Amino acid sequence: MEKKPHFVRREFLPREVSSISLVFLLAAVLLLNALLYLYLNKFYSSSGRGETDPSLCPFGYFKLGTVKNCSPWLSCEAINREVRKLKCVGEGAVKKVFLSEWKENKVVLSQLTNPELKEDFLHGLKMLKALQSKHVVRLLGYCEQQFTILTEYHPLGSLRGLNETLHLPRYKGMNTWHRRLMLAIDYVSIIRYLHSSPLGTLVMCDSNDLDKVLSQYLLTSDFHVLVNDLDALPLVNRSAGRLVKCGHRELQGEFVAPEQHWPYGEEVPFEDDLMPPYDEKTDIWKIPDVSNFFLGHVDGSDIVRLHLFDIHAACKKKDPAERPSAQEVLDTYRKVLTLLIRETAMPGTREML
Repeated sequence: MEKKPHFVRREFLPREVSSISLVFLLAAVLLLNALLYLYLNKFYSSSGRGETDPSLCPFGYFKLGTVKNCSPWLSCEAINREVRKLKCVGEGAVKKVFLSEWKENKVVLSQLTNPELKEDFLHGLKMLKALQSKHVVRLLGYCEQQFTILTEYHPLGSLRGLNETLHLPRYKGMNTWHRRLMLAIDYVSIIRYLHSSPLGTLVMCDSNDLDKVLSQYLLTSDFHVLVNDLDALPLVNRSAGRLVKCGHRELQGEFVAPEQHWPYGEEVPFEDDLMPPYDEKTDIWKIPDVSNFFLGHVDGSDIVRLHLFDIHAACKKKDPAERPSAQEVLDTYRKVLTLLIRETAMPGTREML
C-alpha cells in the first residue's frame, strides 16, 4: 500500500520536467523570433534596400566618404580643374571609363566616345540625375557640353567579377547562401524600384544576355548591389498605350523573353517596324537566370533554389500577363530569407514542438 504514492510520483515527474522544458523551448523560440525581426528590420531598412537613405543629399548635392556636409554636383569648370584622370578601366559602345581622383578620393569619370550615340549618353545622364537613391550609383557631377559624367568609385567593380571576388581569401567568409541570397534580393529590389520609379515604369533594356546584365551593376565594398548603367531605360505608359522595344535589331536566345523574339518565323525577314512592342515583364522573365548566378554553388544554395522554384516558374510564364510583378518576387525572396534564417538558427524546432 505504501508503494502507490511512490509509484505516482515517479509517473508524473517526467511530465513536470517535460512541461518545464517546453516552456524554456517556447521562450527560446520567442527570443529567436524577436532577434530575427530586429535583424531583418535592420537589413531591410538600413543595409537593405529601403527607399530612404540618410546618406543621400538633396537633389543636386552629394557627399563622399566620411565627409558630413553635402556638396553641389561638380560643374564643367570644377571637373576640368579638380578631377585628375589616373587610368582607363573600361570602354563600351557609348563611353570610356577612367579611374580618376578628386580631392584625394577615387572617383569614376565617364566620357562619350561615339558622337553618334550622344542621345544615349545624355539619356543615361538624365536617368542618373532623376533616379538618385540607394539603388543607384552616386552622381558627383557632370558636364553636358563635354559629355562627361562623374560618379562614385567602387573598387570591387561590376557583378561580372562576383565569383572571383568571393573566392579571394579576404572575402571567403562572405561566400555563403545567405549573403548570395541577399545580393539577389538587392537585384530584385532594383528591378522593383525601376518598375515603380519617380519617372514611371522603366524597363532595363541593356539585358540581352547574362554577361550584359552583370556589367550594368556594381558590387559595393559592403556587399550590396547598385545599378550603374542607365543608358537604355525606356518608359512604359499603359494609360497612353505606350510600350517599348529594346533596340532596333532582332533579339535571339533563351535569355530574352519570348515576346522579345521575332514572332513571324524565319521565312519572314526581320523588320523593326513590324516588331511588336512589350512591357516591363521582360525584366521579370530574366530574374531566375540572374538569381541563379547570384546563388552560385555553395552549401545551401540548392535549398534556396528549391524554395524559390514556384516563384521562378511563375517568372518564366510564356504569357507576360501571367508573370508576377517585381514586388511580388521581392516579397517572396524576403519570406524565403526569413524562413531559412529561422530554420538555420533553430534546426529541429518544429519536430521538438
